Amino acid sequence: MPTGATSVAAVIGSPVRHSLSPAIHNAAFRAASLDWVYLAFEVAPGGAGDALDAMRTLGIRGLSVTMPHKSDVAALVDRLTPSAAALAAVNCVVNDGSGELVGHNTDGAGFIDSLVDTDLDIEGCRAVVFGAGGAGRAVVQALGERGAGDVVVVNRNPDRGADAAKLAGSVGRVGDAHEVESADLVVNATSVGMGAQDGDGDMPLDAALLGPRHTVVDLVYQPLTTPLLVAAEACGARAVGGLGMLVGQAAQAFELWTSVSAPLAAMHGAVAEHLAGNT
Repeated sequence: MPTGATSVAAVIGSPVRHSLSPAIHNAAFRAASLDWVYLAFEVAPGGAGDALDAMRTLGIRGLSVTMPHKSDVAALVDRLTPSAAALAAVNCVVNDGSGELVGHNTDGAGFIDSLVDTDLDIEGCRAVVFGAGGAGRAVVQALGERGAGDVVVVNRNPDRGADAAKLAGSVGRVGDAHEVESADLVVNATSVGMGAQDGDGDMPLDAALLGPRHTVVDLVYQPLTTPLLVAAEACGARAVGGLGMLVGQAAQAFELWTSVSAPLAAMHGAVAEHLAGNT
């Protein structure tokens, strides 16, 4: 039961009513026995500045930031971490009471954490990332920072692809889907496959390019089993769904706000329960 001493965190976005963040974070607060509560606030486009002012005024301890506010928040917080500054996008704001709002981007770290149960060694690996939007850019940056040997970005707009590839530093470059044949890691950071039924639907690449050597990550998590993941498993590749990154980035934010280790099992359980109740 919230009290006058309860700490508040929230997500801002538009639309935000279908966000999984309240389920994830409230489960985490309960599991960690923390007197915190997590809410969702619908903030219309252009309202990020007002939301940050409210964060200061009301003493809101943490904000998750989703579309369309990530770039606006990056321009308005008092300080950015190097990762958020390079991406020019913030998905997590920390208010520690010092009067300074610090903008973070936890997507890349959440992606790396999602690979913990695979045997993939990121250092020196060859990766192909489909998509150059916010999630794709965060993945590319994280792979470059973790020492990947080659990071190829495949995108319909070559200029956007080249801009994303730069985030990986000297190992980043633009390529095409055929690069998958010699890759170790394949990441779908596009919306292709979203809303597919029973594993049937479009994929961002030809399944014939996949094989047992690959670790295949699909950042789409609705459905849980996408056509790409079905194809990956069929050819013996290691298949990783998008819930890992979703929970991973939330866990990073939880720890930034609370300085407590995130209860990952509770967070994963909350997502699974929520999705099961909405199928």
